[in-house]
Amino acid sequence: MIPYADFTYFGLLLYAAVPTLILGLFGKAGWRWATLITAGMLLVQYHGLLNIRPHFPVREIWIVIGFAVWQWATVWVFAKSGARGGWPFYVAIAASLLPLAASKFFPVVSPGSEFGFLGISYITFRALDVVICLRDKVIALPGTLDFLMFLFFFPTISAGPIDRYQRFAVEWRKTRTRAEFLVDLDGAVHRIFRGFFYKFILAALIKQYWLERAASSGSFTALVSYMYAYSFYLFFDFAGYSAFAIALSYLFGVHTPENFDRPFLARNIRDFWNRWHITLSFWFRDHVYMRFLYAAMRGKWFAHKEVAPIAGYFLAFGLMGLWHGPELHYIAYGFYQAVLLSAFHIFSRWNKVHRYWRDGLASRVVAIFITFQFVCVGLLIFSGRIGAAPLPHFASKIEHADCAVISGWIWDKNDMDAEVNIELWDRDQYVMSFPANQFRLDLVDAGYGNGRHAFKIPTPPQLRGQGPHTIHLRVAGTKQELTDSPRVIRCQ
Repeated sequence: MIPYADFTYFGLLLYAAVPTLILGLFGKAGWRWATLITAGMLLVQYHGLLNIRPHFPVREIWIVIGFAVWQWATVWVFAKSGARGGWPFYVAIAASLLPLAASKFFPVVSPGSEFGFLGISYITFRALDVVICLRDKVIALPGTLDFLMFLFFFPTISAGPIDRYQRFAVEWRKTRTRAEFLVDLDGAVHRIFRGFFYKFILAALIKQYWLERAASSGSFTALVSYMYAYSFYLFFDFAGYSAFAIALSYLFGVHTPENFDRPFLARNIRDFWNRWHITLSFWFRDHVYMRFLYAAMRGKWFAHKEVAPIAGYFLAFGLMGLWHGPELHYIAYGFYQAVLLSAFHIFSRWNKVHRYWRDGLASRVVAIFITFQFVCVGLLIFSGRIGAAPLPHFASKIEHADCAVISGWIWDKNDMDAEVNIELWDRDQYVMSFPANQFRLDLVDAGYGNGRHAFKIPTPPQLRGQGPHTIHLRVAGTKQELTDSPRVIRCQ
């Protein structure tokens, strides 16, 4: 079950939210209740089966439990060994990363196999945060329950926002008064409505009427249209999800940090990363970029002082791209961002001396426009659509194919009331064409336009002879086949 993806999940959330509201009004919605609800939601969310090896399914919850034990053992051993820098620290980092690496690369080396669970990337970041903070001596060894709740706090488990242990540990055990609960409830309600508006209205409309239509064409113009559609869709979908996660966190007294701050109004690429997926970019800034920069400066690794920050960008964003996945477009996205940040770093240093780009209303508007174009190109790279084949925009089904009748339906998502013509082929031999224009009430009820998208034809005589015959039903003029095509017709 994917959190916040549909209204079924929100129906399930009522079993958690309604008792929390009642308890909160009496000042009783504390950490014990949050722990109980988190445990219950984990059992529900991870009850499905995962194929560790082909034909060897395991309940996801056991993978989650194994991951929790592994991360706690890593943190405990590291802390008890003195939480020292050097090789113990790097071993602890590698151990924390091992399950995530397995989830990313195991399916690549063993096709058909699965490992990991929804949210493992974000939970790994939280585990790494604890290891790093232990090494920096800014926290003591967490209690077992504190650590597990930080990792698996259910409102933010699947895709963030990414919290920090120092902040989370203070809030989740705090006892709230009724007045404090009402303040949190007000913040939760505002974010819930924003989430519904973003995800289920704006993102859904963009996807249905812009994104899918642009993705169904292979032209350059369509690719540019897709770039803008995907950029807006990704923002509203992800920002909507984040609003839900933050709202539910507030209900349990945890003020999970905001994840977006009007990113498309950024004046430059550095400003963009202070506004977009803020918790992720700040995590990489604090734990990768700044540490690398400090070590490089202290150790005088580079002869020129401007090389270190540029190398830091490539390290941080290269890792960010790889964190999304080993696919080429994710890695290319990371390096693309590093190039933009490096170029802006060089330009901003040069501009401090030459004062070429001056601040003003016109320059701000131009800067926002230019930054937006570069951001959209980056998100297009991230989407993996460059060079990809057009996506099919037909929903269809072959329901019967025998010696008497061939029937089914097909619907064009991009032109909901359009009549679609179908070609019937016997292997590589063309047989006939016919329209799918018969009315069916069940298609109307399912939301398929005006319902005139069905077909039912007598099986042509040449397919009733000696066989079997392997028939293909295709959208006329294309090689796109209907769902469940090909079908085999055997006549006695």
